[in-house]
Amino acid sequence: MRFGAAVLRSYEDPFAVEEVTLNAGPAEGEVLVRIAGCGMCRTDLAVRRSAGRSPLPAVLGHEGSGVVVETGGPDTGLVAGDHVVLSFDSCGRCRSCLGGAPAYCDRFAALNLFGGRPENAARFTDAAGRPLAPRWFGQSSFAAYAMVPARNAVRVDPSLPLALLGPLGCGFLTGAGAVLNTFGAGPGDTVVVLGAGAVGLAAVMAAATAGAVAVAVDRHPERLALAEKLSAVPVRSDSADLPGHIRRLTDGGARYALDTTGSARLINDALRALRPTGHLGLVARLHTALPLEPGTLDRGRKLSHICEGDAVPGLLIPRLTGLWQAGRFPFDQLIRTYPLADINEAERDCEAGRVVKPVLIP
Repeated sequence: MRFGAAVLRSYEDPFAVEEVTLNAGPAEGEVLVRIAGCGMCRTDLAVRRSAGRSPLPAVLGHEGSGVVVETGGPDTGLVAGDHVVLSFDSCGRCRSCLGGAPAYCDRFAALNLFGGRPENAARFTDAAGRPLAPRWFGQSSFAAYAMVPARNAVRVDPSLPLALLGPLGCGFLTGAGAVLNTFGAGPGDTVVVLGAGAVGLAAVMAAATAGAVAVAVDRHPERLALAEKLSAVPVRSDSADLPGHIRRLTDGGARYALDTTGSARLINDALRALRPTGHLGLVARLHTALPLEPGTLDRGRKLSHICEGDAVPGLLIPRLTGLWQAGRFPFDQLIRTYPLADINEAERDCEAGRVVKPVLIP
């Protein structure tokens, strides 16, 4: 079958919406999904800075949602017509997957970032018949259709606004999962969130649902205003004595902190703002060494990296949609939609901070 998709051909060029060809139907354990919408995540845009490790040309996109069109056999657990949110790929067989931690799958990087499943090579070709890179995050959902392992797809209530649900598969999943899964935050806890983008604001919303107090730290007044609207205490990242300011706001120090910025200064400030035994989680990929200042890890403080919110997507995504239906996780307020043909405008707006979460509509 042939359909439109946004193809990235080089690390410097803009996306080009082209006709691509899927050369085979679903294999066993796969489903073909007609995409209703796909969020644009900074991980997609980071391909431009991947030093050639991500194969191109490729169709990116890994926050897809849509309708199942066809299934590969009876064991997918899905049927044509199901509404699904697409999340990250995992092998399902390693110790991490079997232990309920698919985000730490032994093959996570290979399956999601650097080539996909080798059996899927050359299944997608461009109009000239040249192969495109295997599926990005098991999806490649900057497109009208995506072929995905059924393991990636989470069935959702068909009454939900399907085109807006894709970011629940990665960005919003990561921020909310960090608070609800990794930290297990609850009433009386304080959560400092560094960076009020899509991941950070999802963490803010999750903290509110858990009864915790969130403090949002950012340099952009409009992002802080949005965080405050979502029940966070806003703090400018350039505040004098940021750690001291946070400790005063949180009655002696925060129990948890989540960094989405990758800024060494803010990471050290957050560690100093923690209570004894406090926990700082990092979700941003660090590209340089992280210097930790003396004393920042004293008194039982802990620093860890969090991948995909420590989530099992099939468990957390329905929880988040249920919270949305109850009016307690208003993720739709963070979204602006763009036609897929305007993908380069969406990228510019995302990089400039003019939009929190772009969602592309094929």
